[in-house]
Amino acid sequence: MDIAPGFRYARQVQFAETDMAGIVHFSVFFRYMEEAEHALWRAAGLTIARPGETTGWPRVATTFDFKAPLRFQDEFVVEVRLGLATRRTLLYEFTLLRDDKVIGAGTVTTAFVSKLPGEPMKALDLPSDVVRRLRDACT
Repeated sequence: MDIAPGFRYARQVQFAETDMAGIVHFSVFFRYMEEAEHALWRAAGLTIARPGETTGWPRVATTFDFKAPLRFQDEFVVEVRLGLATRRTLLYEFTLLRDDKVIGAGTVTTAFVSKLPGEPMKALDLPSDVVRRLRDACT
């Protein structure tokens, strides 16, 4: 099977991210995915949010399948791949690895929207240059 290249984000588990059982709390895995997404944007020479910006990238769907626990001070990697880009949404695919062992995998679907003051958010077409730069940073 040919696996598409991905962007890699290295991280270590912090004590505050663990629960009373000494493992990373389930909700923190979504933060890890978002951190990796933002690191990908920086690697692509982009920023996902600027103060006063009138567009944004809200999440419209997320998933995560747990395979093994992470514990305090574990070092791990989050691999990010860009999946399907529709006209208005972008799918990120994430795999978390510790020593090449899969800890879990998830997805985040985000939409590109306008967020003008006093108006409801409205879906916009994805900027093709942003998608291209993100894909380039994944290679």
